[in-house]
Amino acid sequence: MGKAAILKEIWSFLRVRRKWWLLPVIVILCLVGVLLLLTEGSALAPFIYALF
Repeated sequence: MGKAAILKEIWSFLRVRRKWWLLPVIVILCLVGVLLLLTEGSALAPFIYALF
C-alpha cells in the first residue's frame, strides 16, 4: 500500500463520514512532523523541541 493510497483512503473517509473537523488536525500534525524531520540534524533542534 503506497502513500497515495493512504491519502486517498483518508480523503474518502473524510468525505463519506463528513468529519471535516478532522482535516485541520491532520494538516497541523503533518506540518509539525515535517518541521521535526527538517530540523532533526540542525542546530535549531533543541529550540524546536523546547516548544513542544
